[in-house]
Amino acid sequence: MTIHKEGRLLLLVMLIVLATINIALYQSYGGGMVVQISGVASTIIFLLVLQFFRNPIFKINAQPNQVIAPADGKVVVIEETTEEEFLKDRRIQISIFMSPVNVHVNRTPVKGVVEFFKYHAGKYLVAWHPKSSTENERTTMVVKMDNGISVLVRQIAGAVARRIKWYVNEGQSLEHGEEFGFIKFGSRVDIFLPVGTKILVKEGDKTKGGRTVLAEI
Repeated sequence: MTIHKEGRLLLLVMLIVLATINIALYQSYGGGMVVQISGVASTIIFLLVLQFFRNPIFKINAQPNQVIAPADGKVVVIEETTEEEFLKDRRIQISIFMSPVNVHVNRTPVKGVVEFFKYHAGKYLVAWHPKSSTENERTTMVVKMDNGISVLVRQIAGAVARRIKWYVNEGQSLEHGEEFGFIKFGSRVDIFLPVGTKILVKEGDKTKGGRTVLAEI
């Protein structure tokens, strides 16, 4: 387990600020109840933010035809829909909601080449809102597999998450489970798979990014 690069500076600043506040309180009140409460509250706040930026290290074990979860979270949508932005055909959409306590590293669900990538500025509706996938701040990435099948992955910011990070460009080759982005403090990831794909999860299932097999193409 490591701390993700997106959180290192924030955590350092938080540590300095919280330490400064507690030192100032100690100098003013000594070792009284106010200082004890502040120390406990500061520790809890810091640990909550620290766990959010945790980045587990593990080996990816996936077969070429398997679609693995792009993030930790809960499956909230499995439905057939039309993908309008790039694929422009009927697809099976799987949506994974990430709460603030989940790991927020985003991993590519399949091995392939990035054939399309675009960032969209937008609103900050709650991540489970039906219009969040088309109106919220988001990114769209399409990965073309070796067999020619294209899989679309969409990062969606939520009401709390207002900072999407990505580390890919069009034409870049990605391995199964390779990190491609990060969303801060609660969000959602949508995956669009070909109709007829064998889905191996159901709504309500918990997922582990890079480990849970969502489907077989």
